[in-house]
Amino acid sequence: MSRDEQQTTRVQQQLTFTLAGEEYGIDILAVREIRAWSRVTRIPQTPDYVLGVLNLRGAIVPVMDLRLRFGLTREGYDGATVTVVVAVGERLYGVVADAVADVFDAPEDRIKPVPELGAVVDTRFLKGLVGDGERMIMLLDVERLMRPEDAEALDAVLPDAAEVAAAA
Repeated sequence: MSRDEQQTTRVQQQLTFTLAGEEYGIDILAVREIRAWSRVTRIPQTPDYVLGVLNLRGAIVPVMDLRLRFGLTREGYDGATVTVVVAVGERLYGVVADAVADVFDAPEDRIKPVPELGAVVDTRFLKGLVGDGERMIMLLDVERLMRPEDAEALDAVLPDAAEVAAAA
């Protein structure tokens, strides 16, 4: 690779984290904050993967467990468990992961499309794969984590949730 080619290769920085022994990445530009796991306020009539909401300096943030969102078994939360607060459009969401790994520079020319894995594996939440030696990182499409109908349901209950979370 020539020096000019090296200079034109764009890099996407990814915050990487582990979930059920696999490594995932979220575009660092979407990440607003990384928080240690803390209890959330449960909100009725939300999807099972939405654990509840947290009050983040006055903003009510829905929190989803990525294990449940991906159809994995739920695990207990421990000292390594984190909530990564991400921005999707104008809204903030918290996503619970087993642990944060690091920030990874993913050269765009090394990001591969997600292969079709059939009906057994749901790949709609992924926007690509990137390898780094023996390490494979699945890049999340944060905009697809929340289904439109679930976002609408949250919008309907969040005004009430703000009162509940403020009292907690």
